Amino acid sequence: MGRNTRKRRSSLANKAIAASAALALGGGGLIWANFYASAHETNSNSWKNNTKAAAATVATISCPDIGQKLTRVPRGARSSVYKELATLDKQITEAYARLASTRQAQTKDANFVQNAILGPLKQKRTAVIGRIKIDFKRVGAAAPNTLDALAACTGSGANQTTAGGQNNNGQQQNNGGQQQNGGQNNGQQQGNGGQASNGPVAADFVDITKVQPNVQAKAQTQAGGSAGTFTSSCGVNANKKFNTDNVIVAPGVTNGAHHLHDYVGNQSNDAFANNDTFAAAQTSCSNQGDKSSYYWPVVRIQNGTQDFDQNNDGGGKEGNVGQIQQAKQASIKFVGNAKSKVVAMPKFLRIITGDAKTLTNGLGNANAHWSCTGFENKVQLTEQYPICPQGSSVVRSFAFQSCWDGQNIDSANHRTHVAFADAQGNCANGFKAIPQLTMRLVYNVPAPTIENGQIKNAYAVDGFPEQLHKASTDHDDFINVFDENVMNQMVNCINTGKKCR
Repeated sequence: MGRNTRKRRSSLANKAIAASAALALGGGGLIWANFYASAHETNSNSWKNNTKAAAATVATISCPDIGQKLTRVPRGARSSVYKELATLDKQITEAYARLASTRQAQTKDANFVQNAILGPLKQKRTAVIGRIKIDFKRVGAAAPNTLDALAACTGSGANQTTAGGQNNNGQQQNNGGQQQNGGQNNGQQQGNGGQASNGPVAADFVDITKVQPNVQAKAQTQAGGSAGTFTSSCGVNANKKFNTDNVIVAPGVTNGAHHLHDYVGNQSNDAFANNDTFAAAQTSCSNQGDKSSYYWPVVRIQNGTQDFDQNNDGGGKEGNVGQIQQAKQASIKFVGNAKSKVVAMPKFLRIITGDAKTLTNGLGNANAHWSCTGFENKVQLTEQYPICPQGSSVVRSFAFQSCWDGQNIDSANHRTHVAFADAQGNCANGFKAIPQLTMRLVYNVPAPTIENGQIKNAYAVDGFPEQLHKASTDHDDFINVFDENVMNQMVNCINTGKKCR
């Protein structure tokens, strides 16, 4: 798939940009992305001010993440339930596109968003929830009645999140010292940023040289621990294997991710792959005993250039625009546990780390780590993208969950079968330490600049459009398809303190 340059924008991007331009230049002088406009300011034309403020504050749509609430789904119902959950994601994407393309109407009617977008969306979600309950009953299980309360969605500002909740599954946040700007930029930020007007914005970036060190020391390996490593070399997706599926979360659903993934390792991963497909596949890994699938959202530079998917679902049609960047390095390494030996991962174990919906869910499951070469041991960012100094490259890194429940290769919400060890390396009761997958992706992207509150030459990860390309939404996926003999070699290397490839 070759790349195209200077092609026309997607329909969603055109509509959103035209709408924001109309509002910035017309609409009574309203700059709609001044998300913090006061709804209680009054003057002789208070109704007009309140209408403008109401429209201005609705930058995106926030819907309860029903998939994360379903910690138990009967196995016989999972296939149909996962397809219904994918339908919910599609509904939100469509509602966001309508939000982005109706800015002018929103300035004229303070109730437009509620009546024309959120109300109909609630009705559609209610119907899906009803079908999910039927799926449970069909296999003889009690229907989850608590889902009914999750049908309604809200409009929210670009920098409003539900952050601050407890960290789920023991994920460790190292956000100390991050200099967040609060998203206001003294009212100078116009539009919602990005070529498709759905992010990122200037507040999503920070000069890494101005961030205080925030990286905590790692737990030291103790007697009985496992200090070895196993490295697998699988390339940087030079053969351009892309798709917008996610076989873990939305099996059997084309475009289930609504954003583009890079794939290395297993070459047969798409929405319709199964364990037999994975086992029979080719691999990009130099060790042919590693047919595992490693995949993550692509990074794009929003420099006015479009790529091959500018008119595709999951691409430009859903706000993922700009030139796709290939990592110059992609390091895959499995490491041990500070307190105990590790056991082999079960074949076809699935792990998702991070959360693609942090703008909705908060930072409880966020596991994004952004830094620059030369700064990785000092600064790691979760909520902002770094602006690196000259000669330094952008680095994305991931450290996956390293404790396994000893029974399941997946769970209903794709989280509860694995967990993070605590700061000392302890796994929770009943969980076993497994080799911890760590990944490091390095990119040569030109440093963005901020001028008059505007971000220029921004880069960002692909994501669900309503998540506004926030740095915290970065995530990574893994399906273990190691040959059992190679997996046993990995375990032996890690447990005996060796460095193996």
